[in-house]
Parts: sequence; C-alpha cells; structure tokens
Amino acid sequence: MKRNRLTRTEMLLLVISLLVAAAYFVEVPKNPVGFFVDEASIAYNAHTISSRGVDEYGKTFPLYFRAFGEYKSPVYIYALAAIFKFTGPSILVARMFSAVLGLATALLLGLLALRITGRRLTGLMVFIAAGLTPWLFEVSRLVFEVALFPGLLVIFLLLLHAASRRGEWSWPIPAGLGLLLGLMVYTYSGGRLLAPLLSLGLLFFITRRRWRAVVLTFVVFGFTLLPMAVFTLRHPEALGERFKYVTYIKPGDTNTQIAARFVQNYIQNFSARSWLLKGDPEPRHHLPGMGSMLVGTTILALIGLLVIVLRHRREAWWRFVLYGLAVSPIPASLTLDHFHSLRLIALPVFMLVLMVPAIEFFLNPNGRWEKPCQVSLAALVFAIILQGAVFQWSFHTSMPRVDAFDSYYPEILTSALNQTQRPIYLLNKTPAAYVYAFWYATLRDVNLDHFHSIPHDEPPPPGAVVISHQLPCTNCELIFERGLFQVYRQR
Repeated sequence: MKRNRLTRTEMLLLVISLLVAAAYFVEVPKNPVGFFVDEASIAYNAHTISSRGVDEYGKTFPLYFRAFGEYKSPVYIYALAAIFKFTGPSILVARMFSAVLGLATALLLGLLALRITGRRLTGLMVFIAAGLTPWLFEVSRLVFEVALFPGLLVIFLLLLHAASRRGEWSWPIPAGLGLLLGLMVYTYSGGRLLAPLLSLGLLFFITRRRWRAVVLTFVVFGFTLLPMAVFTLRHPEALGERFKYVTYIKPGDTNTQIAARFVQNYIQNFSARSWLLKGDPEPRHHLPGMGSMLVGTTILALIGLLVIVLRHRREAWWRFVLYGLAVSPIPASLTLDHFHSLRLIALPVFMLVLMVPAIEFFLNPNGRWEKPCQVSLAALVFAIILQGAVFQWSFHTSMPRVDAFDSYYPEILTSALNQTQRPIYLLNKTPAAYVYAFWYATLRDVNLDHFHSIPHDEPPPPGAVVISHQLPCTNCELIFERGLFQVYRQR
C-alpha cells in the first residue's frame, strides 16, 4: 500500500500537471484571434462530409480533399466531421478538438515515460515538459491536420516500446505498428516520407524470433499504402503539386547542388538559435520573440542522448529513438522554408523521449553524487516550469498575430451581406479566400447560393456587390476595406 502512495514531490508535480492541462483550454477559440484560411478549408470540408457525405466539390467521401493548390490529408478532417455530426460546425468545436489532441499527446508522452521507467515521477516530469513545450502547444491551437500527427507518433512509440520487451511478437503487434504507420501517412503530408523512414527503423528489432513479425509489419504497412497508390495513378500530380512550390529542387539542378542545400537545411533544423530563441518565423505557427523548445527540456534531452550513447547503445529501443531523431528533419530539409515547425513536428516528440534516460540518470546516482544530481534535476525541472509559465503568460496576453489569421473577415462578410444585391461575387487573386465566405456563411446559416465565385480576370457585372481579395477595384464604389479584402459595388 505504501508504495502506491504519492510522495510530496509527486503530489506537487501532479498539481502543476493539472494547471498545465487546464492551460490547453484557456481562451479557446479566441486565441489565436480569427480563423486562418487553411483552418476554414478543413473545417468547411469536415462540415460538408458530416452533413452530406461530400467535400466542397461534391466528391463523395474522398480519400484526399482538394483545396487551393494542394490536396489535404483525410484523417483529421474525417475525425472532425464525426464530431461535427453531433455538434454542428463551429470554430469552438474545431479548435477544442485540436486542443484535446495536444493535451492527449502530452499525456501519452508521460505514459510512455512511465512505461519505460516504471516511475510516476518521471512520467509527471515528462508530461509537464511536453505540455509546456511551445512547439507542441502552438500546434494544438490550430485546426491543421498536423495537430493529430504527434499523438499518433507517440502511440506508435508506446506499442513499439512494449514490443521491444518481448522476445517474440504475436500478430497484433505487427498489425498495430503497420496500421499506425499507415495512419501517419494519411494524417499529414510530411508523414508520406517520415512514416516509411520510421518503418526502416524497425530493422533494429530484427532477431531470429522476430524477423517474421517485422516483415509482417512491412506487409501491413504496404497494404495501407494501396489506396494512396490508386489515388496517385488516377491523379498523377495531385499529391506532389504542393511540393513543387515549397521545394528548392528545381529542373536543371545538379545532384551536388541539391545535396549541398539539403545538408545546409538539415543542419539549420538543429539550430540552437531557432530552437531556443527564435522558433518558427511564420507568426501563424509560432509566437514571435520566443523559442520553440524550452531550455531545460533541451538540456535534459542532450544529456539523455549522451546517456544512451554511453549506456544503452546496444538496446534496439534506444537505437530507434536516436534514429527517429535523426530522420525527423528530413521532410522539412527538402523545402525552402527555414525552420518550418509543422514539417518538423516529429522532432520535439523524440526530444521529449530523450529526457527519460537523463531523468533516470539523475534519479539513480552513485553514492556521493546523489545530492548534486537531485539538485541539478530539480533546477532543470524548475527552469522548465518557469519558462513554460512565461511562455503561457506571453501567449495569452500578447496578440501580435491578429492579421495572420484574418480575424477581420466576419466584418467583411457582414458588410457584403448588408447590401441587397445577390449574388455576392467572390473575386480572389488566389483561389483560397472563397472558402472564408463559405465557412462563415455556414456558421451564420446563410444560403451559399447567395455567393458566386469568379476568376480574378473576369469583371463582375455592373451593380454587383463584390468581395475582393488582394485585387484593387477599378470603376467601383468602395463599401468597406480591411486587410487584404475589399467590399465594393461595381459600376
């Protein structure tokens, strides 16, 4: 009985853990203010699936969702559609869904630490560090497909760790591992490359008694890829269209040039300046002025890496963790963007797992090092909590990213709806902005027949009310203007 009682330290960390969990739901959905166009696209398609079983183009239960210049991955959209089936469409529900996914990721990481060590103390420390990590927290505030990816990755790691302790794998293990790898492929575009790379890491676990199970894992994973293969045959360039715009790999580039740029990007993705000081330069993904990783977490992860190299390098599980850390930046290293936190989303997961051997090292010192190790660990955990609290305070008190989420669009739509002319013409320089009108009109229960989208080079008819995006009007009467949008009447 006594062994099951919480120590004072555990009780203190449990209280802090409850505060961390509560932070995931503070000011949802008001922070960030607004709803970015990709969020609107995902939420609108989830609504059309939940209500009519079709996407915005009328395609019945598509494998991938055609959007503006890309095809969005299906798992998050279908999961949100299942929720909308009961709640109806709303920004609150969509943002809460991502918040729950973010908190679940932190809980699963804490559970993984508990399973690895058998210590509640280690599990609580890792949960707090994961819950306060800006990188993971900020993703949980956005209605993006990537919000589901970290949790799936941790579930995969939980199953793999449990399997690593068994001499022989029964069929549910390879079936589960293969299906989870497949889900990662269909959850986020980066998973199409990262999941196959992670599958290769299963070679570390091959033994005389396991090799058939590892092969079966590859077979199950391969079967999950068949729908994507069929889709690619029917739509040859669909899934690669977005990559053409975000990659530095262009026709005419030599292999040497491509390799040199890849190595440069790969090294930059491990930049301490980006991790600890700047973070993702895109304000939609990251609060400016702060790093994406906490200093204490990073120090513990680096110590954990050293402990693995010195003490656990022969263990297949820890070899896989190091391998996962090494391959995580590869998808982002093939693109133009500097430190794109969404494409690097697997990195913080493996960094947090690396904390575990470091914590165990500090909790199991030799003789005279016991006191210094305990003090050092306490100081690092305190630094994590303190810096995490500062980040939370900054995130919830500063609002520098309003325009990044086009928070003013409801005013644009109100201004257009206040006019008597119908339909309202949607004239967009990029094909993305029309979805704002569809989404916000859906929330207001406005008939979408009131809107008519036209190409940017097609003039609206005289007297028409127009919502224009990034296009100045000529021969028009301006009614309302905000950000990149205008409402005007064509003369």
